[in-house]
Amino acid sequence: MIGVFRTRTLGRYIAGKFLMGILATMLLCSILIYLIDFVELLRQSGKGGDVPLYMLVGIALLRLPAYVEILIPFAVLVGAIMALLNLSRSSELTVMRAGGMSVWQFLRPGILVAFIVGALTVTVFNPLAAAGRDLSEDLFAEVFGRETNLLRSRSGSSWLRQNGADGQSVMSAAIAKNRGLSLLGVSVFVFDGDGRFVERVDGKSADLHEGYWEVKEAWVVRLGREPEKFDIYLVSTYLTPERVSDALGTLLSVSFWELPALIEVAEKAKLSASRLEVQYEALLSRPFLCAAMVLLAATVSLRSFRGGGIQTMVITGLVGGFGFFLLMEVSRQIGVAGLAPPWAAIWLPVVLVIIVSASVLLHQEDG
Repeated sequence: MIGVFRTRTLGRYIAGKFLMGILATMLLCSILIYLIDFVELLRQSGKGGDVPLYMLVGIALLRLPAYVEILIPFAVLVGAIMALLNLSRSSELTVMRAGGMSVWQFLRPGILVAFIVGALTVTVFNPLAAAGRDLSEDLFAEVFGRETNLLRSRSGSSWLRQNGADGQSVMSAAIAKNRGLSLLGVSVFVFDGDGRFVERVDGKSADLHEGYWEVKEAWVVRLGREPEKFDIYLVSTYLTPERVSDALGTLLSVSFWELPALIEVAEKAKLSASRLEVQYEALLSRPFLCAAMVLLAATVSLRSFRGGGIQTMVITGLVGGFGFFLLMEVSRQIGVAGLAPPWAAIWLPVVLVIIVSASVLLHQEDG
């Protein structure tokens, strides 16, 4: 009974070390990301006119969780390396090994912590990050959408080709929000059924309705005629909200709980759901990915400090982590392009790193 109590106490102690390492890494990443994003917002506000400082602070804070979420597996990797190195530096790992604990026994609390962190970021943190990102897009559009002429000259404009009852048109938007259903800084080039240019429409904003875009504060220019101003101008389209969201929307503002319904809607509309399915599989695999990062960290962090070579091993682990994340991104893009099933594009790299890391640990442990 006493042995079981001591084992549980030791497990909680090790779990706390891993949790503190992961949280410390996430905090450091959050500070760096926030500062970089805030400086970029300051640069944009300098071009777009006077913007209240509190608005920039608010936008950066609302966007922060969505950016931090991307780095969670990396934070688990670095945090696990930190935790294991601290245990090794204080000779606690040596004492545990001398007491008969195997590598799997003292890694088990860390793997459990990483798995729980991954699960919580998917089920709780992701919806909050998506809601914050969605609200930040509205604030960004409100603040920076005032200077539409300036924004329209930026290189990041979104372009959309569409058909409608009045013919084809090509639409450009400086800012897309509400998953692409509301646009700011709009320019539309309208052509007739024979492909001849008819008119150009420039508006402050545009909202998608059934069968048409409602362009507000629109200037319409036609060949041989003076520009005309309209409070509301309609541009026909056959595009559905699902297709527009797929073209202009961002997955950062879609939560884990909304993805199954969106995938079902896209499939019923005969649209490609690869991007949504890949994102869904990526979120489902995150707890296992975080657990795999602990195994990867252990392959480079269990050597005794007295043996030397710790710095080389840690750098090797970080380089290996970056290489793995690069492989994950390449595999993800293959899945988005439809060249591989979404589950295979996401799960195979995760299974690969688990197998490789476990094999290395078995070799280190048993020779």
